[in-house]
Amino acid sequence: MSFLAGACPRPFISMNAALPPPRLDARRTGPAALAAALLASRQDTLATFDAVLRALPDLQVPYDAGLNPPLWELGHVGWFQEYWIARNPQRALGADADPAVARRPGVRPDGDALYDSGKVPHATRWTLPLPDAERVRADLSRQLEATLALLGATADDDTALYFFRLALFHEDMHHEAALYMAQALGLRLEDPRWQPRPLAPGARRALRIAAGPRRSGHRDGGFAFDNELPGHETPLDGFEIDARVVSWAEFLPFVEAGGYANAALWTEAGRRWAEGRPAHPRYLARSDGQWQVQRFGAWQPLDPRQPACHLSFHEAQAWCRWAGRRLPTEHEWEAAAREAGGAFETGAVWEWTASAFAPFAGFVPHPYRDYSAPWFDGRPVLRGGSFGTQPRMKDVAYRNFFVAERTDIFAGFRTCAAG
Repeated sequence: MSFLAGACPRPFISMNAALPPPRLDARRTGPAALAAALLASRQDTLATFDAVLRALPDLQVPYDAGLNPPLWELGHVGWFQEYWIARNPQRALGADADPAVARRPGVRPDGDALYDSGKVPHATRWTLPLPDAERVRADLSRQLEATLALLGATADDDTALYFFRLALFHEDMHHEAALYMAQALGLRLEDPRWQPRPLAPGARRALRIAAGPRRSGHRDGGFAFDNELPGHETPLDGFEIDARVVSWAEFLPFVEAGGYANAALWTEAGRRWAEGRPAHPRYLARSDGQWQVQRFGAWQPLDPRQPACHLSFHEAQAWCRWAGRRLPTEHEWEAAAREAGGAFETGAVWEWTASAFAPFAGFVPHPYRDYSAPWFDGRPVLRGGSFGTQPRMKDVAYRNFFVAERTDIFAGFRTCAAG
């Protein structure tokens, strides 16, 4: 997300210079490539904010449980980075750091009261006395300058780099959340990187995975989120899984056959969710017999080759019942992704799985306590990444998690043979 131009109290780190492409394996990359990735992430944050600012000069958005005010999002990204790096006297301890250790002062004395997502209730973020865009931009420049200076003096060691990697992935997550917001509000974004692409041509191919124990979760080395740990073996029956996600060409016949009105296809929770809603996916409309899709504020003909997207978990389940299929568990998904390699196509949309978000046996929370443990409430796990996810974020072990009702996220699904 970006900001209004203005003088900064300290030298501003230019985001316009050509940046070396960061390595995709940001979980294991060293300080120099990690610095490039942090700069690239900030460049995207600011560019997306610029687009929001052009569309909403007053930066006012209606209250929504799935959104944050743009200025709050922006300040929170910089605050988080500074809180866990420059202000953290135990950053060198990595995941063993004490989350309650007294922090050093930050660039904004009232930053904790404004931007600490664990202590600032969501509904109050619309009424906080937030600094304006020019001042927030200056804060971010100073915070990133301090981060890069500290990173330049840090050894190429997984423990020492833990919080730098965490801050990078946190900013990348918030960038994707900004894309969700732009889509939900109908704001124009034209960067081709954040647009869906057609899937591989032809019918979905089946991949057969043999029975046996499979390793799940994070493997040795590099950065891991706490909910990916500890890595463990899971026994699996043999199963057949799609090589790619379901396309619009495959989903729309369910819509046109009256699938949304067929109560037998929906779970009880799904029926409650669908009641009173349009009988088609979000952001779709039918005009002159043709399906149209609204993407970042512009209506356009729907490309049936693209992945079915903005679907809730309930819609994915209903389609599976209609088609005689089922959603994979997250352990099946991971086993197929690891074994099939490039034949298992990922990254088109986040993929709903049949698994509830829960800790692995032996789970130990990392210092950022609000990341996983508060959300072990039965919501589904999603895997894979989307067209709006930074490529460096995508990892076979990564576990995303949203409530089943969400349709603003870039989510679809792949299926398994029901037997």
